[in-house]
Amino acid sequence: MLKAVILIGGPQKGTRFRPLSFEVPKPLFPVAGVPMLQHHIEACAKVPNMKEILLIGFYQPNEELTRFLLNAQQEFKISIRYLQEYAALGTGGGIYHFRDQIVAGSPEAFFVLNADVCSAFPLVEMLSFQKEHGEPNSFVILGTTANRTQSLNYGCIVENDKTNEVLHYVEKPSTFVSDIINCGIYLLKPDIFQHIGAVFQKNQQDMLLLKSPGEPFAIRLEQDIFTALAGRGKLYVYKTLSFWSQIKSAGSAIYASRLYLNQYHTTHPERLASNKAGGPKISGNVYIHPTANIDPTAMLGPNVSIGTGVTIGAGVRVRESVILHGATLQDHCCVLNSIVGWDSTVGKWARVEGTPSDPNPNDPFAKIDSETLFREGKLTPSITILGCNVTIPSEVIILNSIVLPHKDLNRSFKNQIIL
Repeated sequence: MLKAVILIGGPQKGTRFRPLSFEVPKPLFPVAGVPMLQHHIEACAKVPNMKEILLIGFYQPNEELTRFLLNAQQEFKISIRYLQEYAALGTGGGIYHFRDQIVAGSPEAFFVLNADVCSAFPLVEMLSFQKEHGEPNSFVILGTTANRTQSLNYGCIVENDKTNEVLHYVEKPSTFVSDIINCGIYLLKPDIFQHIGAVFQKNQQDMLLLKSPGEPFAIRLEQDIFTALAGRGKLYVYKTLSFWSQIKSAGSAIYASRLYLNQYHTTHPERLASNKAGGPKISGNVYIHPTANIDPTAMLGPNVSIGTGVTIGAGVRVRESVILHGATLQDHCCVLNSIVGWDSTVGKWARVEGTPSDPNPNDPFAKIDSETLFREGKLTPSITILGCNVTIPSEVIILNSIVLPHKDLNRSFKNQIIL
């Protein structure tokens, strides 16, 4: 039997996702109409012989997370549990801390997935790849190809071309090492805990020597374990050609939404809106929640997702945007490359617009750049984000700006963070 572990981080993480992560834990932010984590859980539940999915993180268990887990268990008919760390233990430390829960029932292998990636999750392919490569207890990293400059922002993998063995692993190198990068999705065997245990013991000894029994050492699967295992015949890379992206910032959520909406043609055609008599004009891939109320003269798409209870008036234009639940877009407003927060209102004839942070469309291996918020003292032009319960008046323009929750604006803004 198999298990899956999804690493969901905690409230100190996801700071680049503010102000959206104030309202909802980042892993539950809706991407293409469903919580980010649901894409992971659905992929895991499809793997034959998958018995349990464990979420590991250091969020306080809250109502939203509990409700999400209950709904997911009912929908996917699989046991899903949340295990809360007492501190941020790192990607290796978290699974080591809960190793008894992971190996309970003797799974022959388990997947580890980072919550902030969007992917086609080729888990079944990774399983068959593992059976054909290396010894029975070898581990598999999912890899993909990036361009030379962007590869420096990821874990880089040097492989043996013939056997796909990982010969060398470097996390975020300072010079070019390889264009194969780590996707943050792994297939591991219970054996991995011996390797993490060795690092744990060494950390304990270092702590005694330093006489600082303070914070626990975080153990990172990537730098502490994979770097040491590379070149020892234990670690292999399965390269995927299907889509993959990180979801670090709010801007990357719009791009991830586009990738998932595109995948819905094969996985969930029922989630894609189509042009119907008496309905709005749809262009490209659009997700509309059944409870949304949309005027037939509105035009939506491509890459738009509309949440629960959203109201969209006459002549509204929405493109490359996410409209979260309870928002109202009044007549003839225009929303482009933006995220409109929960229960926010955009007034009549207003324009809310951002700058897309998409990868270079002419480079097949380009990834999304995780831009810093400021560059040379100026706000980097990015998507526009309205936090929850923001009111934009009629006939103003909000351009490349971030508006924190509960603001009533009274004029136009551009390139600003509105506190």
